[in-house]
Amino acid sequence: MRFILFVGIIQSVLFLGHWFFYRTLVRFFGLTNPSVLLTLRAAMALLSVSLVTTSFLAFRYSNLPVRLLYTAAASWLGIFYMLLLAAIIAWVLYGFARFLHLPLDRRILIELLIGIALAASVYGFINAGTIRVTRISVLLPGLSSQWKSRTAVWVSDTHLGQVRNYGFARKIAAMVQRLRPDVVFIGGDLYDGEAVDVDKVIEPLSRISAPLGTYFITGNHEEFYDNTLYLQAVRRAGMKVLFNEKAELDGVQIMGVDYRDARREGDFKKILEKMNIDRRKPSILLKHVPVHLHVAEEQGISLQLSGHTHQGQVFLFRWITSRVYQGYDYGLKRFGALQVYTSSGTGTWGPPMRLDTKPEIVVIEFK
Repeated sequence: MRFILFVGIIQSVLFLGHWFFYRTLVRFFGLTNPSVLLTLRAAMALLSVSLVTTSFLAFRYSNLPVRLLYTAAASWLGIFYMLLLAAIIAWVLYGFARFLHLPLDRRILIELLIGIALAASVYGFINAGTIRVTRISVLLPGLSSQWKSRTAVWVSDTHLGQVRNYGFARKIAAMVQRLRPDVVFIGGDLYDGEAVDVDKVIEPLSRISAPLGTYFITGNHEEFYDNTLYLQAVRRAGMKVLFNEKAELDGVQIMGVDYRDARREGDFKKILEKMNIDRRKPSILLKHVPVHLHVAEEQGISLQLSGHTHQGQVFLFRWITSRVYQGYDYGLKRFGALQVYTSSGTGTWGPPMRLDTKPEIVVIEFK
């Protein structure tokens, strides 16, 4: 029932948004032709149900037609978001002009705003596919000489599935290999959906050669259902899964927590306590979501690496994630003695679009 309610709410919001955009087009373009209005209504109705319909298909099937349909629907969602913002701005500007008795051509106004929205959408698609390399330096107290000038790569939120798959993984793997890191950390949401060849899609990542290995933790997208499918594939690819456990690499404690088990503050604290963390040694915690930071600090963690937020991914949502995660939604920050780096992620979820954010692979140099 909760799932049906959730789908119902999402579909209702999409219906209302498309209805609002339809009314905006009719009013600002002065449309009166019955055949034009009927065609426009039919198009808006079809587009409003496209995401939910193709999402059900993508959940069950993974083939070229389904991938194309789902990608088109997800892309339309991003474009529609920008068009909806344009429509809202159009009504606001038109209202001000009417209030102040200023001359304003409604048609020119909406054409200009739609043009800006479409141009921004094109940029968003291009930007989302242009992965950057972000370099940071982290000072870890008590670091052994073996670790000085070593580097780690942090990759999170690739969301390999219907929209981005084998080709995207190959691109990431090639970029990581060129960076020649000593160790690679993959921070969850590697996958997006069950209807995907879990072995094939991450095969390029299995070819990454890092002297100290590749370590993986789960994200929420591996935890919607049974995570066994994903964990087995990751292990077959030669990655070490840190499932609420600790590994030690030349005096540095590397810890990973499972997304589902570490969601609640009390459970997260118990997991860390069982790891018997040595406070005299530097430690790195891989945790998908940047929450419960006080727990990590109390346990003496030196550095926490997180993702999940996408830094909002698209325009305006960045403001939301900043407040939800209290400023720890992106970048290298301090929480008392704890250092926290939250990545904006490498891939996308929903619309394959990024506006006001960037996809990144993070290179960490230890000092």
